[in-house]
Formats: sequence, structure tokens, C-alpha cells
Amino acid sequence: MIEFYTEIRLVHVWSVIASGSLFALRGLALFSRAGGTGEGVAMAAPVRFLSYTIDTVLLAAALMLMTIVQQYPFVNHWLTVKVLLVVVYIALGMVAFRFGRTRRVRIGAFAAALAVFFYIVSVALAHDPAGIFSSAFS
Repeated sequence: MIEFYTEIRLVHVWSVIASGSLFALRGLALFSRAGGTGEGVAMAAPVRFLSYTIDTVLLAAALMLMTIVQQYPFVNHWLTVKVLLVVVYIALGMVAFRFGRTRRVRIGAFAAALAVFFYIVSVALAHDPAGIFSSAFS
């Protein structure tokens, strides 16, 4: 499977871009006040299913890469941080899109989820748990 590393990594990177972009667009649609149609678009079944599909491809590519390079969460610290932050990102997304009781809470969770997303990307780029705060970004 090592011969497909480059292609799998490319699928993983583009899935990250697609997943983050769709999350951001859904959030912007949900919280925009224009026309009141944002919630309908952001929460429409086709958009939700597209999100699930992209995230499934992202996870499958991540698991394949993990196997190829033989780096594993709870063994390699940067991957452990990435996995734990993905759980935080998902929880914040659930508050933003479903469980937040007030608009303010939902917008705060959305903003925090975006910040966590970008930190996850920085951890991945640096291969360091400190992410953007590591010497790799100096």
C-alpha cells in the first residue's frame, strides 16, 4: 500500500479542505440573518449527507495513512493530540448546529470549532502537539 501513499495523502488533504470549507459555509449560512433561509440550507439533508460522505472519506484516508507510515494515536503524541482535538471539534460542531440553546452559544461554539479545526491542521503540518506554537512555525 506504500506505493499509494502520495495519492492517499492527497485525498486526505483535499478531504480536510472540503470538510472544513463545508463546515464553515454551513455555519455562515446558519448564522446569517439574510432572508432567514440559512437554517434550511445549512441543515438540509443533501448538505448533511455530503458532510458525512466527505468526513467518511477523510477518516478512511487517515486510517490508511496511519497504517502506511505506522504512526498511531497514543503512541505518537502529535496524532494523539489530533484525535483528541477532532473529538472536541465534533462536540463543538454539535453544539453549534444542534444543541446550543441560544444563538450566542451556537455562534460561540461555531467560532471555537473553527479555531480548533485550524489548530488541528497546524498540528498535522508541524507533526508536533504544539502545532502553530511549535518551532516548526517559527
